[in-house]
Amino acid sequence: METFMGPDFLLKTPTARRLYHEYAEKLPIYDYHCHINPQEIWENKRYENITQVWLYGDHYKWRIMRAMGIDEKYITGDASDYDKFVAYAKALSYAIGNPLYHWSHLELKRYFGIEETLSEKTAPVIWEKANAALQNLSCRDLIAMSNVDLIATTDEPISNLEYHQKIRQEGALHAKVVPAFRPDKIVELTNAGFAEYIASLSDVCQMPVSNLAELKQALLARIAYFHENGGRIADHGLDYAPYAEASAETVDGIFQRALRGEVLTNAERDQYRTHLLVFFGEEYATRGWVMQLHMAAIRNNNSKLFQDKGPDVGNDAILDVHLAAGLAGLMDAMAKDGALPKTILYSLNPNHNYSLLTIGGCFAGEIPGKIQLGSAWWFNDHIDGMREQMRTVANVGVLGKFIGMLTDSRSFLSYFRHEYFRRLVCDLVGDWVENGEYPDDEEMLKEIVEGICYRNAVEYFGIAL
Repeated sequence: METFMGPDFLLKTPTARRLYHEYAEKLPIYDYHCHINPQEIWENKRYENITQVWLYGDHYKWRIMRAMGIDEKYITGDASDYDKFVAYAKALSYAIGNPLYHWSHLELKRYFGIEETLSEKTAPVIWEKANAALQNLSCRDLIAMSNVDLIATTDEPISNLEYHQKIRQEGALHAKVVPAFRPDKIVELTNAGFAEYIASLSDVCQMPVSNLAELKQALLARIAYFHENGGRIADHGLDYAPYAEASAETVDGIFQRALRGEVLTNAERDQYRTHLLVFFGEEYATRGWVMQLHMAAIRNNNSKLFQDKGPDVGNDAILDVHLAAGLAGLMDAMAKDGALPKTILYSLNPNHNYSLLTIGGCFAGEIPGKIQLGSAWWFNDHIDGMREQMRTVANVGVLGKFIGMLTDSRSFLSYFRHEYFRRLVCDLVGDWVENGEYPDDEEMLKEIVEGICYRNAVEYFGIAL
């Protein structure tokens, strides 16, 4: 019987162990998509207790607590931090097979030196040990302990990027912190608050934004501003990939009607979104940016929970929507004029993986791995999901050029998701070698493993470190 989460955790073969311990284990982390707040990095945030760094804002943990029937006051309510921690410890004991069980214990081991397994029984002792360790740890310490080279945050187009500028000017942090452009509130013109957001864009750009031409002018200014501040990545959250052709005059009329609060049809929504996404793609391609498309999430499903607690509280799910035809049309519209940027395609629905990868392969070329199937995301970043995602890439793509893992997290403790991923990479490759499905070519195996775990992303994004 293997020791729980021992040094060879998830590494079933001698080849897997060799690849991990000799090549993957010590590589830096290149976290090209997360939701870390740059203000917290600048202010070097400290935490009074483990609940603050572990449970605040972590909807992954909140979902398993609700699944255990734990009262909301211990999740997002007014219970004490200690009581919330104990409630999570109780829930976690039952979460056998869930990645949270592994992640939580990796974090306890790596950051706090805690070897005990967490349960309701051990929670009081672990609470004291973790809190004692936290007295000497700030968020910058956690970044340094994790050997992070790059952090790409997620930022509104209207952000002044003040804290990115302060971090860069200070120059004291080893990790490079860069903004990523996330214009969802501009693309989704039927959402509540659209006109108000466009008004804020107008204020930031100090120009009127009352028609499509002015909107594009304002967006060009914001893209240029992000570029000046180190931004080389854009991210779009989409329920599905729209593709509906329309003239600029038609889209201009749709935009102006949305500003007036008029009701639009789904067809008009898609015409606007298609036009704007193609515009964005061209601008990203011109500047050498990477475009990420996160698709197939259905959000805020429990209306009472949404009303009481707001978004991003564990109230989202996988959307069973058709993606292929719209995505193919959208990418083709960008590619026609040579304006398709490097693109990473994610779907929250793993049933879409083969479609995404094969569509992406139709637009490959120019650079290795130009169109990527994004790392297993959100409800899929578990053992089965990550293995299946990599097998899909291997089956119909080139796994050796895959750009690997990201945290997609708001927590400074989430960097050990990269360790989890790297162990799975080495285990999968090790299996193929041990089974005689790939030669035991040490030089090539080293290049593949180091590439997937770190170097491919560095080359792909092209952001100087």
